[in-house]
Amino acid sequence: LCRSRLKMEETSREAVATAVQRVAGMLQRSDQLDKVEQYRRREARKKASVEARLKAAIQSQLDGVRTGLTQLHSALLDVKDIQGSLADVSKDWRQSINTIESLKDVKDAVVQHSQLASAVENLKNIFSVPEIVQETQQLIEQAELLQAHRKLMELECSRDDLMYEQYRMDSKNTSDMNLISIYFEDVQSLSDELAKQLWMVLQRSMVTVRRDPTMLVSVIRIIEREEKIDRRMVDRRKQTGFIPPGRPKHWKDKMFQVLEHTVSTRIEGTQSVTREADKMWLVRLLEITRKYVVDDLIIVKNLMVQCFPPHYNTFNSLYHAAVSARVKELASEDLEANEIVSLLTWVLNTYKSAEMMGHPDLFSECDINQLEPLLPKEVVDHLLSKYIQTFTLNITGWLRKALETDKKDWHKDSEPEADQDGYYQTTLPAIVFQMFEQNLQVAAQIDGEFKGQVLKLCLKQMNSFLIRYREEAVAYKEEHLRDRQLPPCYVHYMIAIINNCQTFKESINSLKRKYSQSPEPTESDAAIDKTLGGVAKDGCQFLLDEVFLDLEHHLNELLTRKWLSGSHAVDTICVTVEDYFNDFNKIKKPFNQEMTKEALRRVVVEYIKAVMQKRMSFKNADERREGAERMIREADQFSFLFRKLAGEDTERLCGAITAIAEVFKLTDPTLLFLEVTTLVSKYPDIREDHIQALLAVRGDASREMRQMIIGTLSENKVASSATSQPIFRDIPVPTILNVQNC
Repeated sequence: LCRSRLKMEETSREAVATAVQRVAGMLQRSDQLDKVEQYRRREARKKASVEARLKAAIQSQLDGVRTGLTQLHSALLDVKDIQGSLADVSKDWRQSINTIESLKDVKDAVVQHSQLASAVENLKNIFSVPEIVQETQQLIEQAELLQAHRKLMELECSRDDLMYEQYRMDSKNTSDMNLISIYFEDVQSLSDELAKQLWMVLQRSMVTVRRDPTMLVSVIRIIEREEKIDRRMVDRRKQTGFIPPGRPKHWKDKMFQVLEHTVSTRIEGTQSVTREADKMWLVRLLEITRKYVVDDLIIVKNLMVQCFPPHYNTFNSLYHAAVSARVKELASEDLEANEIVSLLTWVLNTYKSAEMMGHPDLFSECDINQLEPLLPKEVVDHLLSKYIQTFTLNITGWLRKALETDKKDWHKDSEPEADQDGYYQTTLPAIVFQMFEQNLQVAAQIDGEFKGQVLKLCLKQMNSFLIRYREEAVAYKEEHLRDRQLPPCYVHYMIAIINNCQTFKESINSLKRKYSQSPEPTESDAAIDKTLGGVAKDGCQFLLDEVFLDLEHHLNELLTRKWLSGSHAVDTICVTVEDYFNDFNKIKKPFNQEMTKEALRRVVVEYIKAVMQKRMSFKNADERREGAERMIREADQFSFLFRKLAGEDTERLCGAITAIAEVFKLTDPTLLFLEVTTLVSKYPDIREDHIQALLAVRGDASREMRQMIIGTLSENKVASSATSQPIFRDIPVPTILNVQNC
């Protein structure tokens, strides 16, 4: 109570504070005082409205309470009436117990009467059981299955009714039950015999439906009747606890088992050969299976479906389950790589194609989109993984064998074959990519993702193969260097090795365009390009090494007294280079052009190296002029030769020889600094030791002049251009200079 009072006081204070705030808000200005009366009337109306709503709400609550009390009072009266009625019922029930017990004899009489009525009703059948059994047996033997089943149902009905009445009268009297069972013991034998006939018809259903479809219809009708009797007997057992012997028969379930076994046997019986007898055994088996399944399902659709109730709709699933079980058995065997591909292609593609389950004649009965996969995903993944492992081992062996075969060709006495454009080549690229192409075509039959995996593996194996290819090319060169007369066609086969790199690259690009799902380059692409470039570069280098081994003696004559007196070394060099490059024309264009550039660079470098080795020094101005003019002529010879070979720009490289000749040709030593400065500006990679060697070969530069020139050039060092081709960088200058003045 105190709490309520405090709450009311607090609420009152809050209301007063709120009112003060509102009044203060309305009377902030002096002109609002004139409206005080107006404000007062407005607030009075609001107060009256609120009080009216409160009174209405309170009145409504009071009416609801009054109604609730009235209903509770009425419910209390109803409960009292019900209690009285229940007491009367209890009293009447106690009084009727004795009456019910006195009617037990009547109940027994009723049961006995019912049994007697049932016996009278079945009396004729009871006495004629042996005769009916014999008739039924004859009907079964004559394949009159419907009539035989009707007789069988009469016998079973008589037996079941008698047993049921006996069960109702005395469920514990087993002797009478056994007596009835013994009397009707032939009925169960007839049922079993009829069932055998039904299963035999179902096992031969594919033949029966074409010869005598009415026989198959009769079998289905008998099974349907038995299903109804089974359901009725099961329902009666729930109510009475009694069920006749042999029930439920479950003939419908047995029918499906027989059909399933029949389909499975037909599928399993398609294997006519083994792997030992025929390498294509699996392909033949799958094709026979496909044909049998399609033929059977067409018969099912056109003939058998009409013999079965529409709600069965099980034949597609039966065949699907049988085929699935069969391919699972096949998948569990130790399959070879080609067999794995054949099986997966059939399972993933052929099975749902128009050649099999998607056949036009089956379209209305079989929805291929509703079919479960024949093999679980984990089994498919296992087979694909096994194929990849086997393929990896196989392709490694294939590539090794192909390379060994190609290496044998390298030692032949005859030149390699040329393609339609006249370029030397071997059969190695064609063999390798034929293998890749065949396996990728096979992988593409399975699915696109797996095709991509196989392509990735091929490219990875290709890179490993090219590394071995490069190693074998190096070994081939080293073997040749031990005896340059062997192998007899070394140059020609080295050209073929270089050309094979271009063929490999083109074939790889072709495979990627045809089989790759993504145009993006992979790590293998970069590795393959790098390895191919290395093989080609090495091959070109080996061929140039071969050229310069033959030129070594003539290069050693350059810038010697013999050269100055009229040697034909450069003429021989040019003839030799041109002769080799007649063979090098068999090299494909990208490599041929690079090789020509490198040959020109090496010739110029070797020429300038001869200058830097200071094999001689000029004794006077005549020798300097004669030597300089010879150098200029020989530079022109090199320029003419290489323009003739490949149309290359030779100005910068051959110009280096000419620029050095101009240093030698200069007659006024006082202008030597300017000439050297011009040389350095053209070729910024020239070093001080190069200038020292040139001045030493010139022969008339004093020590002071050499020091002045070197010192001035060092102070005014020209920065080397990043775009200019270095020439002097790779030319060494011997530490000890032996001047050959003889």
